[in-house]
Amino acid sequence: MNSLNIKTGDKVQVISGAEKGSKGKVVQVSAKEGKVIVEGVNMVTKHVKPRQAGQLGGRIQAEGAMYASKVMLVCPKCDKTTRVAHKIQDGKKIRVCKHCGAELKY
Repeated sequence: MNSLNIKTGDKVQVISGAEKGSKGKVVQVSAKEGKVIVEGVNMVTKHVKPRQAGQLGGRIQAEGAMYASKVMLVCPKCDKTTRVAHKIQDGKKIRVCKHCGAELKY
């Protein structure tokens, strides 16, 4: 099982690709695939079929998954993109900002 430094609910910024510079909140994380889904970023068109009588089919916009290496965490205190450092505090391992040392929890 792979471990990612990005968790659901984190604020991230896209650092490469067509969506470079976009910021958003992480909706879903798949550690097994190494991918994340970011709110409002990497929008794809899905074609849906009507499943019940009276229901409409069509095309809907949805967020697509992207590799976790393409996004970088944004510190809530200093508002900079940062790599994640770990620190032991009261016997627990916490995530901290490399720039300002603030705890990264959302």
